Amino acid sequence: MRNPHSLCTLALTLLLLGLTACQRDAHSARGIAERFLDAHYVDINLPAAKAYCTGLALSRVEAEIRLTTGQQIDESTRKPQVHYRLLEENKRGEHSASFIYEATISVEGAEQFTKKVLLTLRQGAEGWRVANYSEFE
Repeated sequence: MRNPHSLCTLALTLLLLGLTACQRDAHSARGIAERFLDAHYVDINLPAAKAYCTGLALSRVEAEIRLTTGQQIDESTRKPQVHYRLLEENKRGEHSASFIYEATISVEGAEQFTKKVLLTLRQGAEGWRVANYSEFE
C-alpha cells in the first residue's frame, strides 16, 4: 500500500508544474501586451502602463496622464471590472507583432459592454514594447 502522504506530495508537485507551464513568458510580445492591458485597462494605472510603451503609444499614455491629472483614483472610486481575451495574434517578422483582444467592461449600475483593443508591439533594445494601441467596436 502506498503512503497517502507521498501521493499527496506527488499530486501537488504535478499541479504546480502544470500551473507553471501554463504561465506566459512575461517578456514575450504577448506577455508585454497583457501586462499593458492589465495596467491600462484593468488596474487603471497609467504610470505603470507607460513602462510597457514606446513611440506613439508612449505619447498617448503621457497625454492620458496629463488629462487625468488631479483625478483621484482610490479605493472609493467606482472602477469598472475589465476582463479580456485574445481574439487574434499576428507575427510580422521577428521584431513586430499585433494582437486583438476583446475587452468586456462591467460597471456597477450600468450595462456591460465590449470593445476590441488592437495592440501593435515592436521589439527593440529594451525588449518588446507597445508601439500603438486603438479601441474599436
